[in-house]
Amino acid sequence: MIVQALAFYLFAAVTVAAAFMVIVARNPVHSVLFLILTFFNAAGLFVLIGAEFLAMILVVVYVGAVAVLFLFVVMMLDIDFVELRQGFLQYVPIGAVIGLILMAELILVIGANSAVDGAAGNVLSSSFPVVSDVSNADALGRLIYTEFAYLFEAAGMVLLVAMIGAIVLTLRQRPGVRKQNISAQVSRRREDGVELRDVKPGQGI
Repeated sequence: MIVQALAFYLFAAVTVAAAFMVIVARNPVHSVLFLILTFFNAAGLFVLIGAEFLAMILVVVYVGAVAVLFLFVVMMLDIDFVELRQGFLQYVPIGAVIGLILMAELILVIGANSAVDGAAGNVLSSSFPVVSDVSNADALGRLIYTEFAYLFEAAGMVLLVAMIGAIVLTLRQRPGVRKQNISAQVSRRREDGVELRDVKPGQGI
């Protein structure tokens, strides 16, 4: 228990410090690196509470895709950060109000969690009995592909439609670009691409 408590305080302290540095660092590349550090430590906290599947998803999706993509976008775009920082102080009151609202919501959620913990546990145990001899990923897989199989497939179809829609909306027809024509390649004959010429000695084609 002592080792788990020390690991929790270590991961939590690094997570809070890295999250603070994300909004404090002036260099956007440093902010992204601190964001990746925050994700890794949050994944460590998930592992400590037995949610290794969520930890893996956090590392693979956010660290491997979102954070790295954002890092490359920041590095490739020519952004004038001095211009972006102009007029920053005028948004401080709005940000402070939003921060207070979020803090009040967190306090409300934490306070209500202790009151409904027993009732929620009874509902979950009656609907979906907890199996202690399987891992977290195995339990989630059984739940997704049994009770929620149709919802999982519907979510996949929604993501597929969104991906196709994004491709269609961003597709631009540019003149002068050579494109591959599969039907023309398949129907091409030898006579269309090969030409025999009788070249005499000392002469070119």
